[in-house]
Amino acid sequence: MTERTDPGRPGPKTADLETHSAAAGFAAARHDHGHCMAAALETAERLCVRRDARLTKLRRRVLELVWSSHAPVGAYDLLRRLSREHGSAAPPTVYRALDFLLEHGLIHRIESRNAFVGCPAPTRSHAGQFLICRDCGAAAELADPGIDQALARGAAALGFTVERKTVELSGLCPACRESEEGERNAG
Repeated sequence: MTERTDPGRPGPKTADLETHSAAAGFAAARHDHGHCMAAALETAERLCVRRDARLTKLRRRVLELVWSSHAPVGAYDLLRRLSREHGSAAPPTVYRALDFLLEHGLIHRIESRNAFVGCPAPTRSHAGQFLICRDCGAAAELADPGIDQALARGAAALGFTVERKTVELSGLCPACRESEEGERNAG
């Protein structure tokens, strides 16, 4: 993995964030989510400065809420949480913040859940592949260029033009698989 940092800026390296977050979705026991979230927010702030984009207080708070866990979070859940904090929040406000975060690659939309997760690699353009636990809802992003290339080759071989790509796999995370196996063995 190539290490990327912003010259002259201290803080977590983007490569560190990618590695940490990709495994973090399913590694709760070993995962320092505070570090993960802080690195994501710092990276977002640096990217927005570099791109001359305004990471307003509300956009930053929405990003924090999305990163508050590795499970996808829906827009209306975000709206409820913001309303509890600020008294009221309108759906268009939340959707505009989400659109900004999507546009700048800071979050991904999980199509099958109509929900959002933080992007561990916002410094590079990519379409991630997502592993989503059917029991606990945790999600982990893969960013495997080999998968992207195989899909592109397959589509091209069939003369198909890909306009949008979504790769989401549903299954069991290690903790839920272990729990399910333990229940099966106990019964």
